[in-house]
Amino acid sequence: MSLLTSLRSITVDVTGTLIAYKGELGDYYCMASKAVGLPCPDYKRVHQGFKLAYTEMAKKYPCFGFAAKVPNIQAGYEYDEDTFEKIFRRIYASFGSSAPYTVFPDSQPFLGWAREKGLKVGIVSNAEYRYQEVILPALGLNQGSEWDFGVFSGLEGVEKPDPRIYKIALERAGNFAPEETLHIGDSMRKDYVPAKSVGMNALLLDRFKTPDAEEWRKSGAIVLPDLVAVQELLSSGTGK
Repeated sequence: MSLLTSLRSITVDVTGTLIAYKGELGDYYCMASKAVGLPCPDYKRVHQGFKLAYTEMAKKYPCFGFAAKVPNIQAGYEYDEDTFEKIFRRIYASFGSSAPYTVFPDSQPFLGWAREKGLKVGIVSNAEYRYQEVILPALGLNQGSEWDFGVFSGLEGVEKPDPRIYKIALERAGNFAPEETLHIGDSMRKDYVPAKSVGMNALLLDRFKTPDAEEWRKSGAIVLPDLVAVQELLSSGTGK
């Protein structure tokens, strides 16, 4: 018997699972800087600064500022206040559109296949409101045709790896039993471990051949290269 026959719902992560960033972070800072008459910032410094600033802001304002009603998390490069505001507005606008993202070619076919099989499909993502309202629809990943329900940390006030976000997903799916749901993501810490902790089935994608994938497998996780492989697994007689 295939795993598919025991499932009633599938939940999926977004970035790294359904979509990916185009280019590098520095590309967008460069375009924004040039637009206000400044040279491109150093890419290495941008990446280091963004990582540090994002980590700091995520601790101070978790769930994209949900509790504090912060509309966005600012991070990146050091400019004077006026210049930063001009550059940040352009960067924020870019990442609020579909421009910086690309959809993996197997995403829409897989989501459509799952819904055709009668499964409720949900999105579980550490993301702000623009993913649900703007970005995913602009990429052709629409609620009602590609997915049924969404759980976005910036709207819920809880974020991965907190298991509560998965409990919310189970409720939103229709109060299905955890063992009737499969979560698919690309992070052992944020996707696999917390989903398993609430009793869900889970597996990981390794689209970019990360060195961590071998350790994931040694830990007992099913690791597959893409959603085509997931569909094949679910349709076969294995998977649990």
